[in-house]
Amino acid sequence: METEAVNINEKTTCTSRRALMLCVLGWAWFGTMAAAYADEVRVMISGGFAAAYRELGPQFEHTSGDTLVTAWGPSMGTTQNAIPVRLARGEPADVLIMVGYALDDLVKAGKVVPGSKVDFARSPIGMAVRDGAPKPDIHSDDALRRALLDAKSIAYSDSASGVYVGNELFKKLGIEDQVKDKSRMIPAEPVGNVVARGEAEIGFQQVSELLPIKGVTVVGKLPDDVQLYTMFSAGIATGSKDPAGAAALIRFLASPAAASVIRKTGLEPLAQ
Repeated sequence: METEAVNINEKTTCTSRRALMLCVLGWAWFGTMAAAYADEVRVMISGGFAAAYRELGPQFEHTSGDTLVTAWGPSMGTTQNAIPVRLARGEPADVLIMVGYALDDLVKAGKVVPGSKVDFARSPIGMAVRDGAPKPDIHSDDALRRALLDAKSIAYSDSASGVYVGNELFKKLGIEDQVKDKSRMIPAEPVGNVVARGEAEIGFQQVSELLPIKGVTVVGKLPDDVQLYTMFSAGIATGSKDPAGAAALIRFLASPAAASVIRKTGLEPLAQ
């Protein structure tokens, strides 16, 4: 192949083997330096929004040119990787994506920029059964009540959704005494895993956390009048080194462009 007539444009021309090599090395250097100086947006995020974020994050990186550096942890609690604990020990963050009321607590604690909070999705509680098992009707309060009374065993999570199921839902349905001996809270494990192993006939957790579990079928959401939604929100961390990048990511997650991905992961987008 001839290399003596390799023209990039009229102003920049590689007209010899040596010049061509210099051009190639120059572009390689430019690409390396551009990558080195690309903005990094540091994200702390809880598990409920994980499935949507794993798909939306690369989309944001592609369109913005920024790189997301992600740390995972619960929205609350005292475990080593909990978001409040990470912040307390000085881990850097630009964006916090977590349960809305827990984010409010961080605003009050001075860890989140006031006025930066944006709600972008809500997560309903759902019911799952083992793949191949009959799917009970839970479209109404009466149908849900019958399904719970007929079930041989019931499992629910140790998160906010499970606390609601165990402490409030059964009472609202008037069956607390009838189901207390066959229901249990599952600590530190997705409820779907317990159902998939056949250790519980039905399980309750946020739909977004049931859908990724293999071996279970999501029957549906709780009826509206006994439903409890968990809001997912984002805010800019105090001391962010890239507040503009943080704001751009939040705008993207709250935009109509992200809505279809959020919806298919079991969440309800709030984008208008």
